[in-house]
Amino acid sequence: MKKLDCYELEIKKSKFIAYYYEVQSKEEVKIIWESLKKEHKKARHIPYAYLLSNSAGKSDDKEPNGTGGTPIYQILEKKQVTNRAIFVVRYFGGTKLGAGGLIRAYSNVSKMVLLDF
Repeated sequence: MKKLDCYELEIKKSKFIAYYYEVQSKEEVKIIWESLKKEHKKARHIPYAYLLSNSAGKSDDKEPNGTGGTPIYQILEKKQVTNRAIFVVRYFGGTKLGAGGLIRAYSNVSKMVLLDF
Protein backbone atom coordinates (compact mmCIF):
# COMPACT_ATOMS: atom_id res chain seq x y z
CA MET A 1 0.00 0.00 0.00
CA LYS A 2 1.33 3.36 -1.02
CA LYS A 3 -0.22 6.79 -0.44
CA LEU A 4 -0.31 8.58 -3.79
CA ASP A 5 -1.92 11.90 -2.91
CA CYS A 6 -4.07 13.88 -0.48
CA TYR A 7 -6.54 16.74 -1.03
CA GLU A 8 -8.62 18.82 1.40
CA LEU A 9 -11.90 20.61 0.71
CA GLU A 10 -14.01 22.71 3.09
CA ILE A 11 -17.77 23.10 2.62
CA LYS A 12 -19.90 24.98 5.16
CA LYS A 13 -17.21 24.46 7.82
CA SER A 14 -17.13 20.68 7.24
CA LYS A 15 -13.69 19.41 6.23
CA PHE A 16 -13.33 16.63 3.66
CA ILE A 17 -9.82 15.17 3.38
CA ALA A 18 -9.34 12.69 0.54
CA TYR A 19 -6.51 10.16 0.57
CA TYR A 20 -5.60 8.27 -2.60
CA TYR A 21 -3.79 4.93 -2.23
CA GLU A 22 -2.38 2.17 -4.34
CA VAL A 23 -3.67 -1.10 -2.83
CA GLN A 24 -3.33 -4.79 -3.64
CA SER A 25 -5.97 -6.42 -1.43
CA LYS A 26 -9.10 -5.95 0.70
CA GLU A 27 -6.89 -6.51 3.74
CA GLU A 28 -4.77 -3.47 2.83
CA VAL A 29 -7.96 -1.40 2.45
CA LYS A 30 -9.04 -2.45 5.95
CA ILE A 31 -5.60 -1.64 7.42
CA ILE A 32 -5.59 1.85 5.86
CA TRP A 33 -9.15 2.55 7.03
CA GLU A 34 -8.33 1.47 10.60
CA SER A 35 -5.15 3.57 10.54
CA LEU A 36 -7.08 6.65 9.39
CA LYS A 37 -9.67 6.05 12.14
CA LYS A 38 -6.85 6.13 14.72
CA GLU A 39 -5.18 9.17 13.15
CA HIS A 40 -8.42 11.16 12.85
CA LYS A 41 -10.16 10.29 16.13
CA LYS A 42 -12.47 13.32 16.00
CA ALA A 43 -13.65 12.69 12.43
CA ARG A 44 -17.32 11.77 12.12
CA HIS A 45 -17.06 9.52 9.05
CA ILE A 46 -14.45 7.95 6.78
CA PRO A 47 -16.27 6.57 3.74
CA TYR A 48 -14.16 4.91 1.06
CA ALA A 49 -14.16 2.96 -2.18
CA TYR A 50 -11.64 0.70 -3.87
CA LEU A 51 -11.14 -1.09 -7.17
CA LEU A 52 -8.92 -4.15 -7.39
CA SER A 53 -8.27 -6.26 -10.47
CA ASN A 54 -10.61 -8.96 -9.15
CA SER A 55 -13.00 -7.12 -6.82
CA ALA A 56 -14.36 -3.78 -5.69
CA GLY A 57 -16.02 -2.35 -2.62
CA LYS A 58 -17.26 0.75 -0.87
CA SER A 59 -18.50 1.95 2.51
CA ASP A 60 -20.57 4.97 3.58
CA ASP A 61 -19.22 4.64 7.15
CA LYS A 62 -22.54 5.66 8.72
CA GLU A 63 -23.26 8.52 6.30
CA PRO A 64 -26.76 8.27 4.79
CA ASN A 65 -26.96 5.31 2.40
CA GLY A 66 -25.31 5.99 -0.95
CA THR A 67 -23.94 9.45 -0.08
CA GLY A 68 -20.30 8.56 0.72
CA GLY A 69 -18.93 5.36 -0.77
CA THR A 70 -21.01 5.43 -3.95
CA PRO A 71 -19.86 8.83 -5.29
CA ILE A 72 -16.24 7.93 -4.43
CA TYR A 73 -16.61 4.59 -6.22
CA GLN A 74 -18.12 6.26 -9.29
CA ILE A 75 -15.07 8.53 -9.60
CA LEU A 76 -12.68 5.56 -9.42
CA GLU A 77 -14.76 3.69 -11.98
CA LYS A 78 -14.89 6.69 -14.33
CA LYS A 79 -11.08 7.02 -14.18
CA GLN A 80 -10.79 3.27 -14.95
CA VAL A 81 -8.10 2.69 -12.37
CA THR A 82 -7.33 -0.64 -10.71
CA ASN A 83 -5.63 -1.41 -7.43
CA ARG A 84 -6.59 2.00 -6.12
CA ALA A 85 -8.60 3.28 -3.15
CA ILE A 86 -9.89 6.64 -1.99
CA PHE A 87 -10.71 7.33 1.66
CA VAL A 88 -12.40 10.60 2.64
CA VAL A 89 -12.10 11.78 6.24
CA ARG A 90 -15.01 14.05 7.18
CA TYR A 91 -14.99 16.47 10.07
CA PHE A 92 -18.51 17.79 10.68
CA GLY A 93 -18.68 21.60 10.71
CA GLY A 94 -22.07 22.01 12.35
CA THR A 95 -24.21 22.50 9.24
CA LYS A 96 -26.02 19.55 7.70
CA LEU A 97 -25.35 19.34 3.96
CA GLY A 98 -28.22 17.03 3.02
CA ALA A 99 -27.90 13.98 0.77
CA GLY A 100 -27.24 16.01 -2.39
CA GLY A 101 -24.64 18.15 -0.64
CA LEU A 102 -22.83 15.09 0.70
CA ILE A 103 -22.82 13.39 -2.70
CA ARG A 104 -21.38 16.53 -4.33
CA ALA A 105 -18.78 16.97 -1.59
CA TYR A 106 -17.54 13.37 -1.70
CA SER A 107 -17.57 13.38 -5.50
CA ASN A 108 -15.71 16.70 -5.80
CA VAL A 109 -12.99 15.91 -3.26
CA SER A 110 -12.47 12.51 -4.95
CA LYS A 111 -12.11 14.18 -8.36
CA MET A 112 -9.59 16.64 -6.96
CA VAL A 113 -7.38 14.01 -5.34
CA LEU A 114 -7.18 12.25 -8.72
CA LEU A 115 -6.46 15.41 -10.70
CA ASP A 116 -2.76 14.67 -11.18
CA PHE A 117 -3.32 11.03 -12.16
